[in-house]
Amino acid sequence: MRVLIVEDEPYLAEAIRDGLRLEAIAADIAGDGDTALELLDVHAYDIAVLDRDIPGPSGDEVAARIVASGSGLPILMLTAADRLDDKASGFGLGADDYLTKPFDLRELVLRLRALDRRRAHNRPPVLELAGLRVDSFRREVRRDGHPIALTRKQFAVLEVLVAAGGGVVSAEELLERAWDENADPFTNAVRITVSALRKRLGEPGVIATVPGVGYRIDVDGPRGEEGTWTGRPG
Repeated sequence: MRVLIVEDEPYLAEAIRDGLRLEAIAADIAGDGDTALELLDVHAYDIAVLDRDIPGPSGDEVAARIVASGSGLPILMLTAADRLDDKASGFGLGADDYLTKPFDLRELVLRLRALDRRRAHNRPPVLELAGLRVDSFRREVRRDGHPIALTRKQFAVLEVLVAAGGGVVSAEELLERAWDENADPFTNAVRITVSALRKRLGEPGVIATVPGVGYRIDVDGPRGEEGTWTGRPG
């Protein structure tokens, strides 16, 4: 999951981002409305977390722009405006959830995961493919019924691959979905993480490399050396 945090208090924004990273949720920060709109144009986010009182276009204006775009991007308003009228107006603008400050990070994580489960594409909370069972809410992975212990980043990468349903996911897309805007596009972090993930998942290998294209969960083709997929493209 990758979220956009729109918050003009830098210490709070960084604390939220760092806390979410510990829960395998990648997060980018925008300190004002203009930056938020720029990031929304460039990156594909799963959820926008909006403070209403920010410089430039307000959080309300950013929410209105998201709704008008028709993207279906869920919006969680995270704000000190805690009156019932404030909440009513926030939901009226198109917010999917509303959390007032001060708040507990654990509650924010739970709400983000709940919103992610209810996204427009109706992705199920538990993904199953090729003997893999990925429970995004509990952050549990099983293969053929056996639990697999993964690091947070390995889990995030596997979640993206399984959600693709056997389709090919490029290294660039994995970097986009499982890391954040600070990730170096020239890094070999994706290759290293996928290699470590393969070892954790065990044999027979289930993550195939499609040379020059990316990676996929191997559901129907034979594997060549080092997990290279040798069947027809899916």
